[in-house]
Parts: sequence; C-alpha cells; structure tokens
Amino acid sequence: MPIVDKPVTLNVLTIRWGNMGDTFTKNAWLQDLEKNSNVKINWQVVSSNDWPDQKSVMLASGKLPDVIIGDQAFGDSDIVNNLEIFRPLDEYIEKDMPNLKAAIQESPELKKLSTFPDGKVYSLPARLPSRPMSGAQPVINKDWLDKLGLKAPETIDDLYNVLKAFKEQDPNGNGKADEIPYSDTKDLDVNLLAPFGITDLRGNHMVVKDGKPDYYPTSDAYKAGMEWAHKLYAEGLIDKETFTQDSTMLTAKRQNPDAALIGFTYQWTPDAVFGPWSKQYETIAPIAGPDGNKYQIGDPSGLSFRRNEVLITTTCENPDVAARWADQFYTGEASIQNFWGAIGSSIKKNDDGTYALMDPPDGTSADAWYWDSSLRDFGPKYASPEFEKNIKLDPSSGDGLKLTLDQLGKDYVTTPFPDVMYTAEEYADLPTLTTDIESYIASTRAKWVTKGGIDEEWDAYVKKLNEMGLEKLIKIYNDAYDRFMAVK
Repeated sequence: MPIVDKPVTLNVLTIRWGNMGDTFTKNAWLQDLEKNSNVKINWQVVSSNDWPDQKSVMLASGKLPDVIIGDQAFGDSDIVNNLEIFRPLDEYIEKDMPNLKAAIQESPELKKLSTFPDGKVYSLPARLPSRPMSGAQPVINKDWLDKLGLKAPETIDDLYNVLKAFKEQDPNGNGKADEIPYSDTKDLDVNLLAPFGITDLRGNHMVVKDGKPDYYPTSDAYKAGMEWAHKLYAEGLIDKETFTQDSTMLTAKRQNPDAALIGFTYQWTPDAVFGPWSKQYETIAPIAGPDGNKYQIGDPSGLSFRRNEVLITTTCENPDVAARWADQFYTGEASIQNFWGAIGSSIKKNDDGTYALMDPPDGTSADAWYWDSSLRDFGPKYASPEFEKNIKLDPSSGDGLKLTLDQLGKDYVTTPFPDVMYTAEEYADLPTLTTDIESYIASTRAKWVTKGGIDEEWDAYVKKLNEMGLEKLIKIYNDAYDRFMAVK
C-alpha cells in the first residue's frame, strides 16, 4: 500500500438482491482499503430486479464498468459468448495478485473452477468461509415422533413406517386427519430420492458414480426410487399437491396457524421455514437406501467455491490496478469482513487470534445484518481451511447452526458432478436439448409418482429420450467434465 501513488478511480458494478441497496459500501474494511490503496471506487449498485434489462442494454452498447463484482452479474454463457469484452486474467494473477496466486496453490479447485474452455481465466473465484459440506438435509417433526413413541428413521423402511404413523395416528392432536406426512417442492429427484444415491447438486440430472459422470434419469436407481415414491404417494404419505404447489402454498402449510401439518421434509435448517412450529423440528442423519448406504447431497470440498466473482473489462484503462485492488480481498481477514461485516462492528477479534460474530442489532436477523454490512455471498474471497480454525461461530444459530447440523451428514456427502463450463457451441445446443428432455422427465416423474406405470413405460421412455437427443446432451456433459478434470 498504496497500490498507486496518485489516486485512480475504478467504476465497479455489483448486483444486490431486491432492494438491499448499497449499505455494504460503508463496511469499514472497504473504506480503509480505499484510503490506504489510493484506489477510489465508484460503486454502481443494481437491484437484481432491474438487472436483466440493464444487462441486455449494457452488452449491446458496450458501455461497461471497469470491474464487475459478484456472480449474479454475468454467468458462464454471458462470458463465453462475449469474450471480447472481458480481459483474460492469467498474466495479472501471475504478476499482480500474490494473495490469489497463493490461494490457488493451496486450493487447486480455484483454478479448475475458473478455467474457461479455451484454457484461459476470465473471471476470478472465491472460497467462502465456514461453509458446510451438506446441502438440504432430512428434517422431521420431533414432537410427533415423541408423541407416538417413535425413533427417528434410519432406513427407508423406517421412514415408511414413521410416515404411515404420522398419517394415521393424529400426532398434532387436533382430532383432524390433516397431517401431511411428507411435503416438499416438486424436486423429488434431489430430495426424497437421496437414499437411492441420487444427489443432484447442479440440477442437471448428472451425478458422479464410481468416479465417472452418470446421467441418472435412465438408471436403475432412478427407476427404483420412482417405484418407492409411488408406493408412498398411493398410500397418502406424500403431499397430493407436491407437483402443483408453488412456494406460497407450501409456506402456508409449513406455517399453518392452528397446528403443525408436515411431518417430514428436506431443508437447509429447520428454523428457516416452519415459523411458529420451528422448535418442533430437528435435522436427522441421512436415510439409508435399499443398498444399506447413506447418501447426502453436497460437496466434500465444502459448499464454498464460486466463480465469476470478479471480471475486469477490456474498457478498463488500469487493469493492473484493478487486479491489485481485487487481490486485497484474498486474505482471511479480508474474506470474513466481506462475508459478515467489518472487525469491530460485526466481528470481534479476540486476544487469542480467534474471531467471533457480534450480536445483530435488536429487531434485525443476523443474516439480514450480514447482507447489509458486507458483500456477503458475492465478490472475491479466500478463507483457507487453516484460517477457518480461528473462526468461532455460535453453534445454535445462523451459519454456526448449519455447521453443527453438517456433522450429521458430512460423512455421507457424495462427490457431485462438478461446476463445469461449456463452449459457445455447446451453449448454443444446450437450451434446445435440455428444454425438451427435462420437460419430458418432469412430466413422466409426476405421472409415475402419482399414477404408477413405470415398469410398463420404461423402455418407451428411454427410447423417446434418445430420440430427443439424449446421447448428444450426455456427450456435452462428458466433454465438459473431461475438460474440467484435465485442468492442473
């Protein structure tokens, strides 16, 4: 410091959810960086509500800011199809970014994640601090279990028996047969089918099985899972509106004012959705499948790695300055201050070198406070596994609670299909292929769960998928996987 002797101004664009605004710019770490670096930041903060229209105009006009922060702005296809407006950053990482360079050496995943199909790096990655390995975990109504003298289910047979008891024995005690044993979104293939080894983190119907990519909607495991789900549905153990309800309808059931209605579901944390009934629910270990094994959706390396968190445009007149400025974010202390808020206002640094989160102001949730105080999920960061040992979170709430619950599932987390990138040609083919194929899979899934018939229709289903171009789609996924794995 300073990065430059004479002040330089960078125009920096970032996207914020809804009406969050620009309060994060008051973060003391960001303000100190501006003072100490001599790099002045002209923040351009756009609401996610307005961004789609503004993005189209910006790309058409070519009037771009110097730097873009956060992966909400431009996704992989935006970048791949507009490479002429984004700078390759490999040389800047090498000469101007010692913090990021060291991070890549420690966590090679950062390089894999950020290397585009042409072998160059156009966007910078992040590793968020103190993230769990597990995604959505099984959540059950503990009060209902206790009332009926039942234990938390460990196998799919246990789960069937518990759901049946929830349906038949009035566990909410209101004298009505209004209990819904299992209710969730329509994404049955990534939740209820987890015991069958189907853990689709990317939402593209790909999993990694025995170290190889596998398209599971044509697998024996998927067929078995559908048959099991139909059995539950036929006996009234799955919400009859699972395939038709929107999030508003589901929330109304979860937070029904008169009595708890839902027995079992999958969720990030129980307190996130059940409102007045939250204390009745607990997260449990993954349910063992027919093979006796447990499978948990997530990522063994942690749900912490991101890409497209920094882009430097070709219109930026001081790219080396922009790179050196961005590199300041890739230290442990910088990362936690840009995830939770500044030391002294959101974070307490203890005398022993550990860090703890302060309590949010009265009337404000911790999560809302962190978003107001920092870039939060977006922007460059690198909290190393070693640095994370010094972060002490409250295990009973917020981010600390998720790490506590992660202890139940992390040993069973499967290796996900990686966050691969595609070529411009592949991006041109993907929308047509996936629109037809995924629509057909969704409609057959709903039919098979609600009405059955999978045995009689399976061969015709696979044949139709192949006629729709499934072989070409799988080749695109496999080629992208091979490129990702080849990056060193």
